[in-house]
Amino acid sequence: MSKTVLMLTPGFPGEMPLFTRGLSEQGATVLGVSNTSVQDLPHIARQHLTDYLQAPDLFTNPTVAIEQIRRWLGSRTVDRVCCLWEPGVEIAAQIREALGVPGQSYQQSLRFRNKDLMKQALAEGGVRVPHHAIASTPAEVWAAAEQVGYPLIIKPIAGAGSMDTFRCDDAADVTKAIAQLGHIAVVDVEEFIDGEEFTYDTVCAGGDIKYFHIAFYRPRPLIARTNEWISPQTLTYKNVDDPKLAGGRAMGEQVLKVLGYDTGFTHMEWYLKADGEAVFGEVAARPPGARTVDLMNYSGDMDLFNGWAEAELHGTFSQKIERKYNTACITKRAHGQGRIQRIEGLEQLRQRFGDAICVVDLLPIGAQRRDWKSTLLSDGYLTIRHPDWETTMAMADAVGTDLNLYAG
Repeated sequence: MSKTVLMLTPGFPGEMPLFTRGLSEQGATVLGVSNTSVQDLPHIARQHLTDYLQAPDLFTNPTVAIEQIRRWLGSRTVDRVCCLWEPGVEIAAQIREALGVPGQSYQQSLRFRNKDLMKQALAEGGVRVPHHAIASTPAEVWAAAEQVGYPLIIKPIAGAGSMDTFRCDDAADVTKAIAQLGHIAVVDVEEFIDGEEFTYDTVCAGGDIKYFHIAFYRPRPLIARTNEWISPQTLTYKNVDDPKLAGGRAMGEQVLKVLGYDTGFTHMEWYLKADGEAVFGEVAARPPGARTVDLMNYSGDMDLFNGWAEAELHGTFSQKIERKYNTACITKRAHGQGRIQRIEGLEQLRQRFGDAICVVDLLPIGAQRRDWKSTLLSDGYLTIRHPDWETTMAMADAVGTDLNLYAG
């Protein structure tokens, strides 16, 4: 029997139309809801939707939006409510409760959105989390800094990724951070963990991990976010049984168990210290962004957009899991400002790496350069894959150094 799914933001961010397609191809009737007009949806999203509602108050007044959704649904019943974009996780839970639809509750969603509640629950469950304190005024930030000690990190309590995140090595850095965080109501002041940064990502069904994936940020996002010249890399592991990853894998399983996660995609970030200790970073009830699901797909010739949809709709996962390749996404930032004038090094890389290059998605000549601080994909990216880890890293480095975009 066909299931009806309410899909929030089916057209944004960039991967959402592919998840919408996955639901449709798994036999669901997909009803889209967002705060933008249907004309703003990419074609692939519109193609796989049966109906669409523009709810202007979706992210600003959930009570009004839920009543609008009720009226729009009329006599139609909903089996699942899905949202794979971070800002919509809580409203999706509120809609589930209002409509009596099974899935993650509002209280559960808060533990995946509010970093303080998240770390409290995990610390009580025995997970090694960074020492931290929350603050909503400059005075509380200073008190928290004294409590946590230097170096420390200040970041939004409900943020995603490394946006508006600052490392502070002393009081002067805290002063600068406070000046730049004036638009954020509550922040998390956290122990800085010195180490490499990894992910642990899963597709779950009925509380069971059906698929997992581990990626490596090179360099750490906090460094990449504060140095424009860097070409950030996300690399995924073919050999997930590498002993150095064991602590993070075990922690990932423990985190989902403690938080009681049931069905859907998850994205966790964790740190590996020089002494081998694995330390929790944060976890989200959604897939990783910045085309990382594409990396998972290329690593084993899979379709995790469909795999997630199958888990969400049917509680099963029939994708064949073959870890064939290490993969890497290398983000490029143009030199200079203005419009892209020329691209150098791309054809040479194509000649050197051939079919190992999976995707080339760079801004075209004449396009306006993007604000590198506000987008993870900056001015474009290349995706590559190779079965050997060292070769994959060397290829990623070559893309970083030999491919250049120039704006002016």
